[in-house]
Amino acid sequence: MMRSRRRTPERAAAPADPGGSAAGWAPTAALRRAAMFGCGLCLLAVGLGRPDLLAMAVPFALGTVWTLRARPGGPPRAALRLGGADVTGGIADAVEDDAVEVAVAVEAEGATLCVVGPAASPTLGLAAGHHVTLPPAMVEITGTAHRWGVHLLGPVRVRAVACDGLLAFPTLTLPAAGVRVLPLAGPFTSRAPVPRPGGMSGVHRSHRFGEGGELAGVRPYGPGDRPRRIDWRTTLRTGEPYVGATRPERDAEIVLLLDVLHEAGGEEYGVPSVLDTAVRAAAAIAEHHVRQGDRVWLMEFGPRMRRLRPGTGRRHHLAQLAWLAETRPMPEGRETSGDRPPVAGLPPNALVVMLTPLLDSRSAAALAALARARRPLVAVDTLPPGLRRRATGEWSDVAERLWRLERENTVGRLREAGVPVEAWHGAGSLDAVLRDVARIAAARR
Repeated sequence: MMRSRRRTPERAAAPADPGGSAAGWAPTAALRRAAMFGCGLCLLAVGLGRPDLLAMAVPFALGTVWTLRARPGGPPRAALRLGGADVTGGIADAVEDDAVEVAVAVEAEGATLCVVGPAASPTLGLAAGHHVTLPPAMVEITGTAHRWGVHLLGPVRVRAVACDGLLAFPTLTLPAAGVRVLPLAGPFTSRAPVPRPGGMSGVHRSHRFGEGGELAGVRPYGPGDRPRRIDWRTTLRTGEPYVGATRPERDAEIVLLLDVLHEAGGEEYGVPSVLDTAVRAAAAIAEHHVRQGDRVWLMEFGPRMRRLRPGTGRRHHLAQLAWLAETRPMPEGRETSGDRPPVAGLPPNALVVMLTPLLDSRSAAALAALARARRPLVAVDTLPPGLRRRATGEWSDVAERLWRLERENTVGRLREAGVPVEAWHGAGSLDAVLRDVARIAAARR
């Protein structure tokens, strides 16, 4: 099983200590009953002259006083831990489809028992209910992170009882912590060339000649060429000096643009949702290109217009997964500007991969604007296949067919405008369309 990757917050929250002193312990109903019963028997013994009633009251009074000798010296303390780190009021990271191990550390000197009642999002799969333990103890709860995203863990309520139930401390409430479940990137590999690589070094063959290890033929000797590059076979055959021509290896810039205007599908429909497909596909594509040394941008096409600047290495890929985990669909009724190109200001040679379900005309308008700007562009269709309609009625079948025909017309018009649209199928699903994009980009040079 894959081990969870968790991050300790910058400032761990201190254990809950609302009382601050032993004065927070309050008598319970059991103590009040014991005191009333003992005092009542004593009063009856004095009033009725019954020494036997006094003899009955003595054990109750002595037992109560003896039990209260173990009165706690301070308030209880509790902390919420995830993966051994204190995350009370903070945030921690886990991985999708991996185990989530939550622990509540309780310290209550002199307490008889503690009752711990955690609350958590159903997506974390933690067992609900109350847990009774003897302090000091560590209440461990194990679940499974079923879906990516930021989910709440807590609040956690802890109630401590001391002196055999005669004293109780007010309920401690630990503030909720956030569990950021990173999306699980599916298998994705691509051997297709990336159009317009223009970095310093990488694995993609440049279209321009230069210093490199990829042989691209021979050419006449010119000023500045090194003698060791002379191709002697061609030189002896032609009588003129020729050198071997090479192409340098470059890295590329990739822009992953996530369409968050609409959400569709999900567990209630029996298929992955639009955002599930988009986020997991973006995680897979980003991992593939970061592993190759490319610089990957992440952007949202929605009301927030979030973006993550490019970087390289494993640390940056973890930042990409954390950024993807915070993706949310646009609230209903919210408007956003979808007519302007959403990647204005980015390098013109960057390959734009827009993951969109094409459920909104603004998404098609943005793709058309990018195509008119002559940017290398690929549209990945994230609409889940087999999506069932929400309601059934007399005209549901006709309405669904009309909607699908209109969507097919939109896809056809985009392809006529030079926007390749390809459905996401995992590994190798973009090879053919990327080869076409690279060939078109090379022809435009």
